Amino acid sequence: MGNYEESVSFLGKWGSFQRRVFFLLCLTSIPSGYNILCVMFLLASPPHHCHIPIHSNLSQDWTQAIIPVQMEAGQLERSSCSRYELDQVQNLSALGTTPNLGPAYNMSGSGPEVLVSGLKQESCKDGWTYSSEYYESTVVTEFNLVCNDQWKQRLTSLAYFLGGLSGCIVSGQISDRFGRKPVLFSAIAMLSIFSSALAFAPSWPIFTFLFFMMGVGQISSYIALFVLGSEILVGSSRVLFSGLCLPAFYVLSMMLLPGTAYLVRSWRHLSLIMTVPGLACMPFWWLIPESPRWLVSCGRFQEAEVLLRLAALENRVEAPQVIFLSAKVEKAESQKVESLSFLDLLRTTNIRSITLKLWLIWFSLSVSYFGLTFNLSTLNGNPFLNFFLLSFVELPAYLASCLAARSLPRRWCYVGFTLIGALALLLIQITLHSYPAVTLTLVLLGKFGILAGTGVLYIFTGELFPTVIRNTAMSSCAMFSRVGSAVSPYLLDLAFFYQFLPWIVVGSLSLLSVLLCFFLPETFMQPLPDTIQQMAATQRLEWPWSSTPPEKDDGKSSKEMTTAPEIICTTHL
Repeated sequence: MGNYEESVSFLGKWGSFQRRVFFLLCLTSIPSGYNILCVMFLLASPPHHCHIPIHSNLSQDWTQAIIPVQMEAGQLERSSCSRYELDQVQNLSALGTTPNLGPAYNMSGSGPEVLVSGLKQESCKDGWTYSSEYYESTVVTEFNLVCNDQWKQRLTSLAYFLGGLSGCIVSGQISDRFGRKPVLFSAIAMLSIFSSALAFAPSWPIFTFLFFMMGVGQISSYIALFVLGSEILVGSSRVLFSGLCLPAFYVLSMMLLPGTAYLVRSWRHLSLIMTVPGLACMPFWWLIPESPRWLVSCGRFQEAEVLLRLAALENRVEAPQVIFLSAKVEKAESQKVESLSFLDLLRTTNIRSITLKLWLIWFSLSVSYFGLTFNLSTLNGNPFLNFFLLSFVELPAYLASCLAARSLPRRWCYVGFTLIGALALLLIQITLHSYPAVTLTLVLLGKFGILAGTGVLYIFTGELFPTVIRNTAMSSCAMFSRVGSAVSPYLLDLAFFYQFLPWIVVGSLSLLSVLLCFFLPETFMQPLPDTIQQMAATQRLEWPWSSTPPEKDDGKSSKEMTTAPEIICTTHL
């Protein structure tokens, strides 16, 4: 559709129509951003220990001592999943004995002392008592997803991200067939409906299913929104929308969630409030138009012309009598692009090599991004403030990646940002339990580096693949990114083997992506390839500061290659 932007140039680039669509689309991203990491608060696991029944008639000393004390991460902590046998403790308490917790404790009583460590332990037969310091109730506390059922926490998070993976696969095909606008608002409605349904979930299995459907709506709405804005807007307004303003609104909506969770400590009430942004955006259906570019690609030229003539009236410009002079040519080009499939990403040696490397890079960065977010629960301090800061740092990360990508080689930018993030995350194991403020700073620096590297990676990926298969390639990378987010909740389980292992894995995966980047060709200041034959050939090793591109497969000079439209600057994982 090479003549489309020339055909609609009469509208200008920043008239009243573009400003209205620009602002409304940015606002429409709020429901998706507001819900993306709700798992952090809905599935929060407060400190807990075995519940001691009121009718147990234990003395005050034995009520405190019945919970075993064990060493965790170099500190003495009360056990979360066991207690000393209640019957035995009741008998000892009735005899007037005093518990002896060992030399680390100084407890005295009137009766003879009994060494507590010699008593038998049992599971929490009467349930658990949860700390209410930060949360009144969560899904974990209501359905007791702890101890032997702790695996259900991870499975619920996995269901949410698998819903996102399903939405990534399905929404694009539906959008190509039925339009961007119906998919966008259907996904927002789905997000609101299933979010409100969560508040009435009577059991954990039903909650998990509803959470899966929420994941489908969350990512589907963002993808449809991203594509719709990219197709309606042209020129610099498109770059500004997709590269900075849309991500900024998305991050700002993420920052609203910890504030809401701080004020609303009940997970059922929070689920109901999460429906509000989606419901507030539904009236935009009558204000946001369908993509004229998509209508043209489907051969619906009359509908596209009606939309563009209304836009011309709004911009107070005159539309030509015939807008699409080369409609048949554009339709033939569109059909030619659609003839390529997912398998073409693996058909030739060169494109297969680049595709497999990029899939691994996208997977690694996604695991690092979401793994870092889930590891937030292991940090000291207020979880609401920690999450707010972790969201806020995304704003300068997006800005830095866009500014760097405008004037520096892609691989140099990616390696620099990602190395900063990886090294910061690897240093956390030194400061985790000794310097909380330094640890939080390293976490924020780690996320800044990973997210800025992701922004550059999005541009880099779009420039590596040719026009004829670029959309398919980007979708495939997004799919592997969702696979990474799906496995990230299980990173915390690695702490069972070694407490710093989750941080080591997150940092090491970032380093792996840096290593793979060395084997990709540079694309900075080079014409974009239009065909698979024009793709840059992969070499055995390409240092990031080497910006000279290798020869193309077809041997043509760069002057003979057609420069494609500007690449969208960044997107969210």
